[in-house]
Amino acid sequence: MAAVTADQTTQKTLGTEDSVDADRVAAFDAAVAADERIEPRDWMPDAYRATLVRQMAQHAHSEIIGMQPEANWITRAPSLRRKAILMAKVQDEAGHGLYLYSAAETLGTSREELLDKLHAGRQRYSSIFNYPTLTWADVGAIGWLVDGAAITNQVPLCRCSYGPYARAMVRICKEESFHQRQGYELLLALSRGTEAQHAMAQDAVNRWWWPSLMMFGPPDDASSHSEQSMAWKIKRHSNDELRRRFVDICVPQAEALGLELPDPDIRWNEELGRHDFGAIDWAEFQAVLKGNGPCNEQRITQRRTAHEEGAWVRDAAAAYAAKHAPAQSSTQTPAPNSAPAHHMEETA
Repeated sequence: MAAVTADQTTQKTLGTEDSVDADRVAAFDAAVAADERIEPRDWMPDAYRATLVRQMAQHAHSEIIGMQPEANWITRAPSLRRKAILMAKVQDEAGHGLYLYSAAETLGTSREELLDKLHAGRQRYSSIFNYPTLTWADVGAIGWLVDGAAITNQVPLCRCSYGPYARAMVRICKEESFHQRQGYELLLALSRGTEAQHAMAQDAVNRWWWPSLMMFGPPDDASSHSEQSMAWKIKRHSNDELRRRFVDICVPQAEALGLELPDPDIRWNEELGRHDFGAIDWAEFQAVLKGNGPCNEQRITQRRTAHEEGAWVRDAAAAYAAKHAPAQSSTQTPAPNSAPAHHMEETA
């Protein structure tokens, strides 16, 4: 594939829009090319803004929906220690969603608008969360594989060309690294436990391996967004490149865990210096995206219910803020980047 520069994709996307100042386009392209951060008050092409809103919204939705599969096991954790760890992790995911909604709001959208689109099925979240957590070992597999894939995908986003997104990702990636280690440690304990525990861990890895590879998105030749996003330096690497990195990371980790990855075609390619792996079932990926996964309906129904049942909290917070706003405005200055009270959101 021929390399595409930011200015080429910008001009191609903008077309003949008479309202766009060529000097602003040139300044934007130069800033991106120089690895400068684009900030909320900077001029940016509408298509760049729309791409960011789409990606950040999907990311935020994934953090919020992603609480459900693991929260399912909080009350059934095998020990108080494991319960505390899982509760802390689910709470972290809620925080990640709120960071990302706040970052998206710097582009002129609102949290309410994004959630309305999610609930109406007009915005997506990661397909990985439409699979069920059948056993306690699934919590470990999600931590090791799903969070591991997320880290591989998201660490490069710390260098995203859009400042608020990049800064949010720095904190999120630090916390995700803890989640990945927690999952790995959980699977290690099960793998070294009884035969039944080892078998449960292996079964979880068998079920979560392929969906984890799908998390990186469709292959490069079928991706409708990657080329443009990479030209604008929203993302730094292609889907297939990130997927290959993830496989290379997981193979030695699986050996250390004493577990097998469910792919007989994984083998080291000496010539390329990386692992080859088997074909991914993209038909399954597309089916889940279209709403036909095992838990699609359950996930979005629970999200809508949580939103509706939390309306009184948002209303109370907004009323309190309105009641006390005059007194507060005369005595104190709001903290920079503080979120308005009416944007408080339940995160179940």
